[in-house]
Amino acid sequence: MNTQNTTVHLRLWHRNFWMIVIANLLLCMSVTMLIPTLPLWMLYKEGLTIAETGIAMGIFGIGVFLPGFVCSYLVQHYRRNLVCVWAILLLASTILFPLYVGQTSPVFFYSIRMAQGVAFGLAQMVLASTLIIDTCDSSQRTEANHSTSWFGRFALSLGPLVGLLIYEVVNMEMVLFVASGCCIVASCLILAVHFPFRVPSDHLNKFSLDRFLLVKGWPLLVNMLPVMIAVGIVFSLPHTIYFYALMMVGFLLALLAQRYVFADADLKSEIISGLVLLISAILTMLFSPSSPLCAPLMALGLGIVGARFLLFFIKLSKHCQRGTAQSTFLLGWELGLSLGVGAGYLYFEGDKYSSLECSLGLLVVSLVLYVLFIHKWFITNKNR
Repeated sequence: MNTQNTTVHLRLWHRNFWMIVIANLLLCMSVTMLIPTLPLWMLYKEGLTIAETGIAMGIFGIGVFLPGFVCSYLVQHYRRNLVCVWAILLLASTILFPLYVGQTSPVFFYSIRMAQGVAFGLAQMVLASTLIIDTCDSSQRTEANHSTSWFGRFALSLGPLVGLLIYEVVNMEMVLFVASGCCIVASCLILAVHFPFRVPSDHLNKFSLDRFLLVKGWPLLVNMLPVMIAVGIVFSLPHTIYFYALMMVGFLLALLAQRYVFADADLKSEIISGLVLLISAILTMLFSPSSPLCAPLMALGLGIVGARFLLFFIKLSKHCQRGTAQSTFLLGWELGLSLGVGAGYLYFEGDKYSSLECSLGLLVVSLVLYVLFIHKWFITNKNR
């Protein structure tokens, strides 16, 4: 039986690692705070149409991919922590930039969202593919990747919760200031960690897939994208602060389930169970929308599926490709989520039932694809 249980190393959780994972949490929160609030601002204050708002939200996911080809060159030619810090500071400035521009237009917001995607994508790739790995021993790197990604998942509930709370109590301007502040604090935490200087290689390719895309994992990426698009479509619908608070409960349950329920379970069980839970969440939203089970079920399923997809990417990689595998997972996660949020506005225009029906269809397709093809392909092609 193929099983996987991630070992816990208490020595991993030292001061430097804590600062890096908290920086990752704040970085992800700065972006997720904008998911429920920025569309409201663009629609009701800036006068964009719902289609233009959808394009602006979706284009972020395209921007995330743009710096990937030069990521390896940048972290080898310059100090890797400074590359990450400058990318985060660029993100902070692009978040605040709309406040200081008098007349805005759809093209302006498209450009700003694209720039935010570029900055966030570069920061995440450097953080995930290099800085996290540099703070731990080689025997602890799988757990380090696993733990860091969990902080990013919690940001998916904590960020919108904080963003909506500030939006309702204060205003959108304060949301942007807090999101930018999260970036500033994340930068300070990264600067507080010492990373040894490494002499760059004599022959560096300016463009490469290293630390960017694990080409071998493209079937897994194709399988994960419909899941994240489905989740993004759900996030395009209006939700209360209570919904995001309950999502945090679901993520905590997913973390416990991984440790105790799926510790020695069959390798196939986690993704199937997670997708079934996500499908159950969508069905609950369709037929019992007031049920408090909707958000916990969705977060429980997403937490389980996300953790297992990450582990699969790592198992597909060679020893020197761990950072590339991590980046591929993160980029697929962000691309699918952004495209889903954008599609929710652009194509469904707030139609709850059409949105949920599309999400349900995407999840069913992903489940069938995994059961019939992807799992067998993974067992044949994994390296670890």
